[in-house]
Amino acid sequence: MRTADTGRVVFALAFLALGLLSLFSRDFASVWQPVPQDLPGRALLAMLSGALLTAGGAGLLLKRTVVPAALLMIAYTLLWLLVLHVPRVILAPMHEVTWGGCAEILMLVAACGVLYACTATPSDKPYFAALASADALRLARIAFALALPLIGLEHLVYAKETAEMVPGWLPFHMGWAYLTGIAHIAAGLAIALNVWPRLAATLEAWMMGGFTVLVWIPMVMNTPSQRFAWTGLMISAVLTAAGWIVAASYGELPWLSFSQPRNGKVGLAT
Repeated sequence: MRTADTGRVVFALAFLALGLLSLFSRDFASVWQPVPQDLPGRALLAMLSGALLTAGGAGLLLKRTVVPAALLMIAYTLLWLLVLHVPRVILAPMHEVTWGGCAEILMLVAACGVLYACTATPSDKPYFAALASADALRLARIAFALALPLIGLEHLVYAKETAEMVPGWLPFHMGWAYLTGIAHIAAGLAIALNVWPRLAATLEAWMMGGFTVLVWIPMVMNTPSQRFAWTGLMISAVLTAAGWIVAASYGELPWLSFSQPRNGKVGLAT
């Protein structure tokens, strides 16, 4: 299975799993979907959210439905970002944790945009040329890139808390917290400035995959009954897959290239 296929499949399965968690628990995705507890009809809205995530994830799995599913997930993740996270940034702009949460969902919006731009053709229904253009693809990549320094800053500002998540068998916990923070920032700048963007996106995806394997899988194994651990695992997996989708969008662009593909756009293998 090629990188693009792997990224899309993991992206789809993680969304699908998040949706099923919401449906069975009748609740939102923990701190990643900070919906007020006293909101009227909260359980019903959580199930609706779960149904959309499940439908979107299932659609992304199938080649014949990947385009409409990507469009659905652009709308869903954008709503998730604007309704649940942007207001928190506005209310508490000096709290880096609100920016970090916002950035993670922006990564999902961006990856959905990249997926649509790389797979949609005029024969697909529905088809929106503006979202499938080379300019839209560049904008989605830049959005992904802008999110990464915010996550990196969160690692640096909350270095102690980040270090506590590093597996006990690894030495230099604080060092890993600072290193990963700097790596997020460097990857974001490289993608935004088009400096070895394919390499930067690929290394970012590998790093996030490392978090998934080393942090969240052990947490689930140690606390299998905690929904927070399962939610965190799925969020980490979908963010990792988002990185692979962005990396795959550069196609066969040389690893150390400073330029875009000639037309600014290549297709993903779906």
